[in-house]
Amino acid sequence: MKHGKNYRESLKKYDPAKKYDVTEACQLVKDLHYVKFDETVELSVSLKLEKNQTVRDTLVFPHQFKGEKRVLVFCKEDRVQEALDAGATYAGSTEYLDKVKGGWLDFDVAVATPDMMKDVGRLGMVLGRKGLMPNPKTGTVTPNIAEAVAELKKGRTEFRADKGGVVHIAVGKVSMDSKDTAENVNTFLAELNRKKPADAAIGFVRSVSISSSMGPGVWVDYKEGE
Repeated sequence: MKHGKNYRESLKKYDPAKKYDVTEACQLVKDLHYVKFDETVELSVSLKLEKNQTVRDTLVFPHQFKGEKRVLVFCKEDRVQEALDAGATYAGSTEYLDKVKGGWLDFDVAVATPDMMKDVGRLGMVLGRKGLMPNPKTGTVTPNIAEAVAELKKGRTEFRADKGGVVHIAVGKVSMDSKDTAENVNTFLAELNRKKPADAAIGFVRSVSISSSMGPGVWVDYKEGE
């Protein structure tokens, strides 16, 4: 893949083969920034997973960097006001089931009470394709509407390993203080270590790299269990 002049120039500012500690890596990503917009800072972690293993969960970063999420709650009518009072943007049952079935997706995350999943499950072709299907594993299928909505409004973020065993997750913006970005990175790596499968092989974390949306990657010197 060919890269532009600015990208190639940024490669001269550091050693692409060297591994840096998290704080240095986050500062480097900021220093290597060359485009005019505020890029997202992205972390990629390659994991050694067996065929029957996966890693999937959620966390709330200590330093937020995304706009407030629009939350849709699928619930019975007697719980609509509870959902709205908790901060949901939309809440209801039949009205929103029909709207989503028709292709409406003007929300960022969906929550459902367990008694609604029979109907919500029928929207799999619409919600699943966009990664919006409520799931008990990520806390978006729950009877505790207020708690779920509150966490999502605080910026609760889902992460999961792809088929290649790599977790990609946004951890900040280039405009942020690099120390705040580093704290987000360390928070995520600690959470990932806690979610390691009990029977995971030695060398569970193969590699860690961080980059901005358009910039080159910086290898992170990460020791498992830190």
